[in-house]
Amino acid sequence: MTTTRTMAETQLDNRGSMRDVSLCVAGVGQWGRHVLSAYTRTPGCRVAYICDSDPAALTREARRCPSARAVARLDDALADPSLEAVAIATDAPTHAALASAALSAGKHVFVEKPLTTGVGSARELVALAARVGRTLMVGHLLEYHPAVEAISGMIARGEVGEIYYTYTQRINLGIVRQEENAWWSLAPHDVAMVCRLFDAEPVAVSASGQSFLRPGVEDVVFATLIFADGRLAHVHVSWLDPHKVRKLTLVGSRRMVTFDDMSPNEKVRVYDKGVARGEAMTQFPDVMTLRTGDIVIPPVPGDEPLLIECGHFIEAVREGHPVRTDGASGLRVVRVLEAGQRSLDRGGGLVHLRDIE
Repeated sequence: MTTTRTMAETQLDNRGSMRDVSLCVAGVGQWGRHVLSAYTRTPGCRVAYICDSDPAALTREARRCPSARAVARLDDALADPSLEAVAIATDAPTHAALASAALSAGKHVFVEKPLTTGVGSARELVALAARVGRTLMVGHLLEYHPAVEAISGMIARGEVGEIYYTYTQRINLGIVRQEENAWWSLAPHDVAMVCRLFDAEPVAVSASGQSFLRPGVEDVVFATLIFADGRLAHVHVSWLDPHKVRKLTLVGSRRMVTFDDMSPNEKVRVYDKGVARGEAMTQFPDVMTLRTGDIVIPPVPGDEPLLIECGHFIEAVREGHPVRTDGASGLRVVRVLEAGQRSLDRGGGLVHLRDIE
């Protein structure tokens, strides 16, 4: 078994300066090419290998990253003892096997969402990472979005008040997957974001959807996440819709907040709106008073979330820091997804996370 590097080995090269982390990007297709681009621009990272089983994709990205060695098999990169980390951006069904191979080879691993397509394999990866002493990070991109950071800060400071509920939309006329449905393909973003903002895991999930284009692969899903304290989150995902929407609405006792990722300049809006409850109960107007105040558009840094995410992983590998979206975070999201899938398979109805093993 490979031993964990000392802090000095992690931070310094022979010249006494901070050294670059050598990385392999596995999967350089539709999304993986963006991951590769981000890592090539991440300080402290040296992309040593790019890997893809598709010769056309591999050739295309090899031209863009000529300093990296192009390989068709991940094992060829893993055999290199100088390689320290692997970023996996392949199709979701391959995540478990590739991440397991990389961790077993003593490499730190960044794996795109979802961590795996099943709770059992996700648990195995978390246990393996702990056993070999390597970082396992999941690409829950929105947890690194400056807008989500801003909203999280508002909640922590009490500016939103008690959170009542939230709903998200992630819809467009987009890529139709052949294996994973819209729930597994799109919802991980929103599930991770909601759990982050609520600082909790739901206790039950209900979901309904329909397969219009390919039997057994849901193109649209409507899901409700129920939390132990009564809070609700509704998630709507679809790749069969005329609109491209990436939006979250959060309703609290003091303020309401929206995050519109499609807006170029006004990603976050804060509404000073709500309902005030009166002390005396004589008539309804005395009990409930609507409050309508200003709409504030706070400044949100325009930093690229993917670049922030990749930088977080490289820094963690170099300096031995824990990561925000670790294996446990990835497992939590997979549990919610699996509960939702069971509900879909049953035609709806609540599925409790305590029943997900």
